[in-house]
Amino acid sequence: MNNNEALVICRCEEVTYGQVFATAKEHQCTSRELKLRTRAGMGFCGGRTCRVMVDRIIESIVPNTGEGEIPLKYQPPIRPITFGTAGEKND
Repeated sequence: MNNNEALVICRCEEVTYGQVFATAKEHQCTSRELKLRTRAGMGFCGGRTCRVMVDRIIESIVPNTGEGEIPLKYQPPIRPITFGTAGEKND
């Protein structure tokens, strides 16, 4: 395994470049299918940090795949709260 294959693409789910690349090459899949197969983009951030890289890997491997062909969607937090509320002490 070289250094590129060990590079973590999705920090939330700990999915490496090697895993994403191998899955995309083997299955010739869309971003959504790759997400379901590897869990890249399904973590706490909802794909905000890895979505672009996953899309670029798909575009480089699967022929005739344009940007945004079933794009991954962002998952916002369920309910936003202020920092004051999060840091409040309950005695």
